[in-house]
This record gives sequence, structure tokens and C-alpha cells, in this order.
Amino acid sequence: MELLKRIVKDYLEEKLLSEGFNDDVNPDSKYYAFDWDDNIVYMPTKIIIMTEDEREVGMGSEDFAKYREMIGKEPFIYHGHTIVGFADQPFRHFTLKGDKQFIIDALSAPPGPSWKDFVECLNGGSIFSIITARGHSPQTLKEACKNYLLMNYNGVNGNVCYENLKKYRDLTGEESNLSKNQLIDEYLDLCKFYPVTYGEGSLQNPEQGKIKALKEFIGYVKQMSESLQERAFFKNDVKNFFVPQIGFSDDDIKNIEKIKGFLEKEYPEESPVKVFQTTGGEKKEIK
Repeated sequence: MELLKRIVKDYLEEKLLSEGFNDDVNPDSKYYAFDWDDNIVYMPTKIIIMTEDEREVGMGSEDFAKYREMIGKEPFIYHGHTIVGFADQPFRHFTLKGDKQFIIDALSAPPGPSWKDFVECLNGGSIFSIITARGHSPQTLKEACKNYLLMNYNGVNGNVCYENLKKYRDLTGEESNLSKNQLIDEYLDLCKFYPVTYGEGSLQNPEQGKIKALKEFIGYVKQMSESLQERAFFKNDVKNFFVPQIGFSDDDIKNIEKIKGFLEKEYPEESPVKVFQTTGGEKKEIK
């Protein structure tokens, strides 16, 4: 029995350590862009709306994606209340004032439909971006991701990530004598965090902010991929250049429609981004 356990353990560790790399132990060229709420995790944060008798009611982000076009335009029933509009400062918990609570909530939020992809991304040390309608500071989003890695949270494995990050450094001829904490910090500094209403933009209509962030991330990924391949090529570890591919996931139908329209216009022949819709907890590719 002990021998069987050890064999299974060795197999799982070998499989995990190959995430982020192909069978030839070259980078798999996968990059990720994630919406946060109702996609990576189901956060308990509420948007505050107003009833006809001027009472404040909290609405979750998943429901907000359904009702946001109606709020303030026509009364509607929500959980037994007649909603007539937004309360004062309705997104108060989604801004800088909610930074501390975001860190706390992220460690108790149930996993969303893209959680497994997020775990694969972090464990593989893959470059990713968070593209969210929230208005927290980018550092707050980064801190939440670092907590997942350091706490080995719900399938995330900081040790596996560390080993893969050392593989990347070896691939490009860089020394890998940094500590686990230092290397994870360096890794997250390379990733991008786009709270698109941080300091500007509309939480009610974040589509243009998300398009702008994704466009910037596409350019960044191309630059990162070319740099990695050049350094690896001159070290004789990679003979064939690989084409970077980004997977983007979001639960909001309107965001998906706008981003698909942007990609079709910007890349009429072949898009560098695969788009996944996660509305209702189900993940499906939108082609």
C-alpha cells in the first residue's frame, strides 16, 4: 500500500510540474486573461440598489449582470422588492474603500467556473491578467493571487509554481537561486492586473475598459513571448518558435459580445484570443 501511494504521489507531482510546459519541456505558449467575479470565484460583494420606499438592498454581481440594463430605467421586482434605481455610492464595496474586505472575501469565496483554469495557470507559472470591472488597486488583486499561492489554497500549489518558475529561468539562462517568496513576487510582477474602473470608468458599463485592457495585454503577451523565445533559442533549448495563445473568460454576456466584436474587427483572419463564456457557472467557448 505504501509503495502504491508513493507511485501515485510521484505521478501526480510529475504531472503538476509539467503544467506550463509541453512534452518536450518547452513552454506551452498558453496565456490567460480572467474576469474575477462569478468567473474565478463567487465573491459575496454586493452592489447597493434602492427600493421604491428608499431602502437599500444588496445585489450580487451575478444578478447585476442580468439586471444592470434595467436599473434606473424602469422599476422591477428583485427578491420581493420594487427596485427603482441605484443607492448613493452603489459600488462602494468595489472600490479602494473595499480593498481590505476584498482580500478577506477572496479566501472564502466559492470557486467559479474558471477556477480550475486559474489553478492550472498559477501552478504552471503562466503569465496571466485579471481584467475586472472592479475599482480596487492593482496591488490588491495581486495580493489576493499571492495569498492563494502561499497558502496552497484549494488546489493552488505554491511549491509546484516555484519549481516551474525555476524551469523558466533555466530555459532562458537566468540563475534560479531566488527564494520561493522572491520568485513568486517576481512572477506576479510580470502578470497584469486591470481593475478597469480604478480611478476612472463606469462599473455599470465596463465593456470599453475591458477591451482596452485586453488589447494592451495582447501586445504585452506578444512581447513577452518573443523575448522568452529569443533567449531560449540562443541557449539552444527551443528550436521551433511557438505562437502564443490567450484564453479569456468572463461571465457577463454583454462583455463577451463587445470583446468578440472587437477581436473580429481587430483580427479578421485569426484571433490570438480564445473567448470563453461562463454565464450560469458553465464554461463554453464562443467561436
